[in-house]
Amino acid sequence: MKKLLLVLFVILSQNAFAQWQAVNNGLYGGTVNCLAIKGNNIFAGTEGGVFLSTDNGNSWTQKNNELTETFVHSLAISGNNIFAGTLSGVFLSTDNGNSWARKNNGLTNTLVRCLAISGNNIFAGTFFGGVFLSTDNGNSWVEKNNGLPDTKIVTFAANGNNIFVGTDGEGIFLSTDKGNSW
Repeated sequence: MKKLLLVLFVILSQNAFAQWQAVNNGLYGGTVNCLAIKGNNIFAGTEGGVFLSTDNGNSWTQKNNELTETFVHSLAISGNNIFAGTLSGVFLSTDNGNSWARKNNGLTNTLVRCLAISGNNIFAGTFFGGVFLSTDNGNSWVEKNNGLPDTKIVTFAANGNNIFVGTDGEGIFLSTDKGNSW
C-alpha cells in the first residue's frame, strides 16, 4: 500500500508542478524588453528589434523593415496599429510589423521607454523628457508634464481615465485628465 501511495504521489506531483519552457526558436537580439499580443500574434521587442510569432512562440520572425532603430523598449497595440518605443522615438506599423514609419513630430525627447494606450490616446514616456500624448495615432505629440516633478519615465499603466506613470526616482504619479495635470 505504501508503494502504491508513493507511486501515486510521484505521478501527481509531476503533473502538479508544471515547468516553464523556452520558446526562443528564431528569437535573437539580446534582452527581450517587452511583449504585446494581437489576436494570435505575439510581438517581442528586443535590443535587436521586433520579432513576431504566430504559433505561440514556437518560432519567431524578425520584423525590422524600415525600423531604423532596433533597440525596442516598449510595444503597444491599438486596433491594427502597433507602436514601438525606441531609443530614437516612436515607430508605427499598420501591417503587422511588415513595415514601420517614424512618428516623432512634437517629441522633444526621443528616448521612449514606455507606451500606454487609453482609448484614442497614446502616451509615450521618455527618459528625461517626461510624458507626451498623441490623439492622432502618433502623427503629432504634445508634452504633458504639468505637475510632474520627475521626467525620467520608466513605466505606464492605463485604466480608463486613470493614467499612472512610474518614474526613476520620485515614485508613481496619477493623471485623471489625459496628462494635463499629475
